[in-house]
Amino acid sequence: MLRPSGSAFLFCLLVAAPLAAQAGSPAGPVPVARLSARRAALLDLIGNGIAIVRSADERSIEGDYPQDSDFRQDNDFFYLTGLETAGSWLVLIAHDSLPDQTILYVPARDSLQEAWTGPTLGPGTEATSQTGIADTRPSRSAKKEVQELVSTPGTIIYYPRYGGQRDSTFMRQLGLNDSLGQALTRRNLRSLTASLRLIKDDDEIARMRRAIDITAEAEREAMKAARPGMWEYELEALIEYTFRRHGAERVGFPSIVGTGINSTTLHYDKGRRQSQAGDLVVIDIGAEYGYYSADVTRTIPISGRYTPRQRALYDLVLGSQQVAIDSVRPGVTIGQLNGIARTYMREHSGDLCGKGSCDRYFIHGLSHWLGMDVHDVGDYSKKLVPGMVLTVEPGIYIPAEKTGIRIEDDVLVTATGYDLLSKGAPRSAAEIEGLMRH
Repeated sequence: MLRPSGSAFLFCLLVAAPLAAQAGSPAGPVPVARLSARRAALLDLIGNGIAIVRSADERSIEGDYPQDSDFRQDNDFFYLTGLETAGSWLVLIAHDSLPDQTILYVPARDSLQEAWTGPTLGPGTEATSQTGIADTRPSRSAKKEVQELVSTPGTIIYYPRYGGQRDSTFMRQLGLNDSLGQALTRRNLRSLTASLRLIKDDDEIARMRRAIDITAEAEREAMKAARPGMWEYELEALIEYTFRRHGAERVGFPSIVGTGINSTTLHYDKGRRQSQAGDLVVIDIGAEYGYYSADVTRTIPISGRYTPRQRALYDLVLGSQQVAIDSVRPGVTIGQLNGIARTYMREHSGDLCGKGSCDRYFIHGLSHWLGMDVHDVGDYSKKLVPGMVLTVEPGIYIPAEKTGIRIEDDVLVTATGYDLLSKGAPRSAAEIEGLMRH
């Protein structure tokens, strides 16, 4: 790893070409029309106020130990601009009686810095053409200009509130942590952007379909490769190689490959155990493609065939999942789907779990929203509408038997019901065993 030094000034003479939005990304740029529509929808929700969104910052290569790269854009900033530029600000000004205004602040280009980290996108015509924002300015002027915008007492300012130090840093960067900041009426922008991000547009759905297809391919590759004696990290390596080979630039979350007793730990991600004959393997994985994540889980028998008891428990989980998936349609809630799955499990447990129902071993919720985050933003009390994407993932975990079973699929709500986006990953016991024999 090189360190910048005085000799770096020799690179000043290099003139790098400007950077396109998401340059080289397999997913390509977000269409400007989509970005403009998202910003317009947010301005409508604001009504009368000023919204400020800050880009993510680069992480320290030497201090933060990033595992993929030193930068991933803030979700809301990317959702509204499509840019991967650090040190940027987006300001949206909504008025009751005046035209709405949008300002994008991005750092001016620095040829010396670009010699080390590559070309960047500065303010001007390129930023405008790639975002649809006509008013682009250097970020060094953001602090002063935002202070002027909010100087009127009682101004309503919307910003993404996370709590704690992150909020304090945000206000300090804009110089709003003094008396001026105290005079502002502050509201949480995240509730507004969450309501927009909950319903995916066509570009978002296309990115999610690809992320899920890649993840399904990785599940298939793991099934074909799995053998007793393999280490969990071997399967994990194959999975994440498959992600990268197909254009997924990151994992949506740390890959979960849990064999034997580790299959009963919901978010196990160490990958250090050697599998043994007869183990079940929970493979809970998600590729991230174009900033959107998949989340697909399959539970496979490392020896290629389920034992009779494993098969009975597996089929119970699968049946609980299927009845919930079949119930996905506009107007239903996640809470209702959870009840449907649990009722099925109780009514079909028989004596598999002794005198009680197996749903006492179903120790987590059935579903979560899926999108830019694997546990995406959104109100869980909302009724389903077309464009929402959720997971459906019942499970049974019996540590005393070293048996964990989870089956998770990604489902798009449509006008008439649902689209099973993750159908590319074998789901029935027979399908899984059949693929593992080849």
